[in-house]
This record gives sequence, C-alpha cells and structure tokens, in this order.
Amino acid sequence: MTEQTSTFVVTHAESESAVVRDVETAQVHTLGSNPGLEVHDVIEATVAPEPPLEVTWEVIDVDDRRSIELVDSDLAPTQHATELAADADVGDLIQEERAGTGEIHVFRVPEAEVESAAQDILEDEETIARAARLEAVRVEVRRSADDGVLSVRYLPD
Repeated sequence: MTEQTSTFVVTHAESESAVVRDVETAQVHTLGSNPGLEVHDVIEATVAPEPPLEVTWEVIDVDDRRSIELVDSDLAPTQHATELAADADVGDLIQEERAGTGEIHVFRVPEAEVESAAQDILEDEETIARAARLEAVRVEVRRSADDGVLSVRYLPD
C-alpha cells in the first residue's frame, strides 16, 4: 500500500485513535494514533499505512483542517427554496449551486415526515462528506411542516 492524499472526514475519534473516510472514494482508514482530530473534522491530508503490518494508517501531512458545523435551524426555508419546491413531487430533490461556493438542496417530503427527515439528514455521515466536497463549513437544515419542504444549505462560512 502507498500514501494517499485526499480530503477526509473524521467519522470516529478517541484519544489514541481515529477513523477517517475519503470523501471522494469512501475508503475508510483506521488511524493508529489521533493527532488531535474530532468527529466531523475535515482534513486535507496525506495518510500512509503504518509498518510492519500496514493495518492501521498514520497522518503524514495536513494541508488544511476545518470543522463542519451542523445547524438544526428553527427558520423556515427561504422564499427561493419554497419556490424551487413548488413544482416538485414528494421525494424529489432539487439541487442548486449557490452564488460563489456551496449548494442548496431542497426536498419535498410528506408533511408528517418533515421532522424525522431533517433529523436523518443531520445524523447522516454523508451530509458531512458532501459538505467537505463542496468546501462548506456549515450545513443548515430548514424545514416547513406546513408544505413538506426541507432545505439543506451547504455554506462556505
């Protein structure tokens, strides 16, 4: 095995070890030590297998490190997000790039499932990985139970 340089999200962290996942390939690496990482941290780094067994990995170099903030907002989706969802059917996903960096994802869900859908998004490891790919540092989930609209805003800061 050889070194790998990529963007990783920290999925598990203890004082003496951590688990990171490559946000592009979804490959998981168990680190034999923890260089101060916390769950939801995103690192642009190089990792390499630790000898002699090459079962665990070590962080060789970190180019960038940031945390992803997950925000369960009590705000309703913006008027723009509501307009995007107006013609969508339940289950549809609308993705729109934000001006500059980031994206907005708008979902239509059954009105009775808005709360559970919002919690699923906040707890899904892929939400953090997507934020890392989009170079976002904040993920904001807004919802409206009145019309079944859920918006997920991947924000640069």
